[in-house]
Amino acid sequence: MTKIDQSANSNLPKNLTHPQLSGASLNSKSGRRRSYKTLISPNGRTTFLQINPQSAFWRDLYHLLLTMSWIQFLGLAVGLYLVSNLLFAVAYLLGNDSIANAKPGSLLDAFFFSVQTMATIGYGAMYPKTVYANLLVAIEALIGLLGVAMITGLMFARFSRPSARVVFSRVAVVIPYDGNPTLMFRTANNRGNQILEARLWATLVRSETTAEGYTMRRIYDLNLVRSHSPLFTLSWTAMHPIDESSPLYGETPESLANSDADIIVSLTGLDETVAQPVNARESYAVRDLIWNQRFVDVIFSLPNGQRVVDYSYFHDVMAIEAQ
Repeated sequence: MTKIDQSANSNLPKNLTHPQLSGASLNSKSGRRRSYKTLISPNGRTTFLQINPQSAFWRDLYHLLLTMSWIQFLGLAVGLYLVSNLLFAVAYLLGNDSIANAKPGSLLDAFFFSVQTMATIGYGAMYPKTVYANLLVAIEALIGLLGVAMITGLMFARFSRPSARVVFSRVAVVIPYDGNPTLMFRTANNRGNQILEARLWATLVRSETTAEGYTMRRIYDLNLVRSHSPLFTLSWTAMHPIDESSPLYGETPESLANSDADIIVSLTGLDETVAQPVNARESYAVRDLIWNQRFVDVIFSLPNGQRVVDYSYFHDVMAIEAQ
């Protein structure tokens, strides 16, 4: 999931302007208030700054509630629960002794009566004795029912959302393989089950300047030697030959850095346990590409013939000469 970091925005310059509009006139009828969001990729390495994103908080509320962390979600639920009960407790106190068997003017008694009403517990020790209090009880009971339904649905949606425990190598390597320089990265299924009909996609994203001087981000598919696996159980090393048909043909670390290139990798498949689609993704910046080094083997055989997968060296690379 892409994270949004607001803490990094405090260091932004106050007079940040669009470079293309420096010294140019702009015909626009929209007022502009500066708002910033910093997007961080799952690996924490690729950042992107959004200025004045066109998004409405309330329109994406359901998505926000699903994607926030469990601590944030539970903290929000508990906070709303306490605040709503406190507001109703104050409303009961405004009714001037409207709750039977409650101490007059006691906020604590009114609060616990509100908790019993919202949860439809109904111990009977305290009960409404005025029309005003009964109206509040009816409203609070309805809000309590709606709140329980919403929290139950959100909790179920969060728990039932399928996720892939797929790990990608922290780096990708470029080494000679079968006579051609080859881009390699590897991925592994960290869960004990299988991912059926797994498919891998690799994409090169880089900045290019057109003949008219426009700078655009171009996307190129990187063909893999094997992009499909009927059973993804252990590890998978993906390979892209850098031949004449490859978008990476003739590229060097310097040229890739100059074009601000990134390699985006995505994996999809069917989780056999829940029979639902799962996906995972990773991105490799130029600094994550290691040239003329290969991955350390993680699959080997013991003297008794048993095959072993050692994930301790999953992210490690070694010189080609060290065979």
